[in-house]
Amino acid sequence: MSPIVRFAPSPTGFIHIGNARTALLNALFARREGGTFILRFDDTDLERSRREYADAIEVDLRWLGIPPDRVVRQSERLATYDEAARRLRDLGRLYPCYETAEELDRRRRIQLVRGRPPVYDRAALELSGAERAQFEAEGRRPHWRFRLEDRRVGWDDLVRGPSHVETGSLSDPVLVRQDGSYLYTLPSVADDADLGVTHVIRGEDHVTNTAVQIQILEALGASIPAFGHHNLLTTAGGEGLSKRSGALSLRSLRESGLEPMAVAALAVLVGSPEPVRPVADLAELGGLVDLAHVSRAPAQFLESDLDSLNARVLHGLAWTEAEERLRALEVGGGEAFWLAVRGNLTRFMDVTGWWQVIEGPVEPVIEDAALTAAASDLLPEEPWSQETWRDWTAAVREATGRKGRALFHPLRLALTGRDHGPELAQLLPLIGRDRSLRRLRGEAA
Repeated sequence: MSPIVRFAPSPTGFIHIGNARTALLNALFARREGGTFILRFDDTDLERSRREYADAIEVDLRWLGIPPDRVVRQSERLATYDEAARRLRDLGRLYPCYETAEELDRRRRIQLVRGRPPVYDRAALELSGAERAQFEAEGRRPHWRFRLEDRRVGWDDLVRGPSHVETGSLSDPVLVRQDGSYLYTLPSVADDADLGVTHVIRGEDHVTNTAVQIQILEALGASIPAFGHHNLLTTAGGEGLSKRSGALSLRSLRESGLEPMAVAALAVLVGSPEPVRPVADLAELGGLVDLAHVSRAPAQFLESDLDSLNARVLHGLAWTEAEERLRALEVGGGEAFWLAVRGNLTRFMDVTGWWQVIEGPVEPVIEDAALTAAASDLLPEEPWSQETWRDWTAAVREATGRKGRALFHPLRLALTGRDHGPELAQLLPLIGRDRSLRRLRGEAA
């Protein structure tokens, strides 16, 4: 059976690089195995969910190169959750509770004082029909808890290997709020069953949820997917990433001019046995993913590493991949220009600055007037090639006695106005004789 996976963000903010890690691991797994990648918006929190965030998430996934095969929204699937809740009530696994938040908090504090774990005591199961009716008459509306079986729930985790949770140590989870709205767990489980999800690949912060979800799936008579819980990304300070802070959001990374393949490679490879490096495409990246070898420890994500990787991606970017983007920026020079400057880029937009060096006007910096005067007198006639720089500077060295930095640095300053940059052997034919001559004479050109 071809795998079916899902990425299930809440559209309550812009997704960050940690979310991208989960999305990519799912999408790459599905592509490699010929499966289906579902984008499921967990948008039952109507107060915080925004369509603008949902739209932004789809834009981010397309930018990464992993558009979903299918998009579903939980806000449009309430009938599915109502049916699942009804079945659990009929089975006696979903039961009403009437405690207020204050009452529950007081009980937890008493349990802690007595040295007991703050687990719900199932007092609601002892209520008589008359007591429940009295609460209803007082205006109380129940929240609904799923009755867990007291046993060890185990699974063979795709990342962590054999795993288990003792559900007797957990409180019966609330699945339905007092106002009838659903918390995360029931919609997620009902969707996985209804959509035929075969593999659930997500962050390790969901490990405990897995035991609960397996018991709900079993109660509903649904197939149990394979679960894999990958390590989480942290900031340089060791903090977890958050949509609320906006830190390292894909939107901000995209707008800063980063390459999607740099972001994807670092998001996937950090915290794995594979060295973080540029990859040709997502197919290559997917071939490097082995969930069984992903580290169990949190992986630190450094923006400086992303900057470095982005530069390496650009340095290897082929002319065929750059041509259309250069045209959109109205940058000329063709393949010769691209091959000359790509090794000096940290962001693709940097090409506009180097094109300005070619086209001008450039304010030349004359550091050694005698040298540049002699160089202008010796400047050969066109046509020029990459050998022109070698032959010309050899003649200038012979005439002036300058060599090394004393020769090359003043010429770079005069020709480009900059003290560093691409090889002048490649730039000189692009600048051309007329502009070169004027710049050597100190004229803006």
